[in-house]
Amino acid sequence: MKQSGHDAIARQADEHLVTHRVKLPKKVVEHPFQQVAKRLSIALCLLIATALIVYADHDGYNDNSDGSVDFLDALYYATVTLSTTGYGDITPVSDGARLTNILVVTPLRVLFLIVLVGTTLEVLTERTREEWRLNRWRTALREHTVVVGFGTKGRSAIQTVCATGLKKEQVVVVDPSAKAIEAASSDGYVGVVGDATRSEVLKRAEVQKARQIIIATQRDDTAVLVTLTARQLNRGAKIVAAVREEENAPLLKQSGADAVITSASAAGRLLGLSVLSPAAGMVMEDLIQQGSGLDMTERPVIKAEVGKTPRETDDLVVSVVRGHRVLGYDDPSIGTLQLTDRLITIVRVSPGSQVAPDTRPLPE
Repeated sequence: MKQSGHDAIARQADEHLVTHRVKLPKKVVEHPFQQVAKRLSIALCLLIATALIVYADHDGYNDNSDGSVDFLDALYYATVTLSTTGYGDITPVSDGARLTNILVVTPLRVLFLIVLVGTTLEVLTERTREEWRLNRWRTALREHTVVVGFGTKGRSAIQTVCATGLKKEQVVVVDPSAKAIEAASSDGYVGVVGDATRSEVLKRAEVQKARQIIIATQRDDTAVLVTLTARQLNRGAKIVAAVREEENAPLLKQSGADAVITSASAAGRLLGLSVLSPAAGMVMEDLIQQGSGLDMTERPVIKAEVGKTPRETDDLVVSVVRGHRVLGYDDPSIGTLQLTDRLITIVRVSPGSQVAPDTRPLPE
């Protein structure tokens, strides 16, 4: 029981440390053990090279113990010389040996120290360099997107917003799983390991300066708590949250979410639509996949469209956003388009690797 108590305390301490960790994306580099092994190999090669040089001119050296210098003595001399210990029991006595020490052994000693000291300095300065990167990142970060949860929903949401032109540097992922954050960092996103229901974790993601927040947690109760915390920290951000159960959607809206997506019911509707009409289900699936085939986009009304009806525009208009209202394309209250309106349209994307729905065969 006593050991179990110590383990529990250790786990809590680890969780507290992990909560405050921000992981910036970085380029793929060698594993630290590989870097250390490579430098040790270089140091060992320098040591052996020095020993061979000394042994090749062993007649020019004097050993205080027996007067002669064999290979073991040469290796010993190389070790104490490169490490700058220098006991003085083996010394170069001939002019050639001394010249070799000046021109060859001394540069090897400097290179040996650079390799070992450089490794030590790199380890000591890594924390400082990481803190400097974090401070610079926080200073430059503005109007970014925070994604809470890097599961299937979170990944798809990031891919969709990035397909519209959002840079990866403007996306911050928050997830309690260190493996998920490692994956996000490998994809080029900044990651924060921790529980997003805690305000200090969201502050690490600079949620108070975010423009939009996507909440894609695994549990509905977690989504509610994250929404409450995020709305408290940022009153002006647009918050979009996903829930599994439709009955929890009103609670999320009351918590501060601007839009709530019910993942379970949406998937169920798509399944039902695909059963009733495979072609319609195929089109809906294509609309969901951003960047290929058909896409649904929102854009402002241009001057050439002012005074026209939605049907008279070149694009296929689905709805008109006027003020805070979303009106259907056939709503009589629209009348003609105004310059302040925004259009939700279905457009054809540039041909990509995926075929459009009208060129794919229907399922049998």
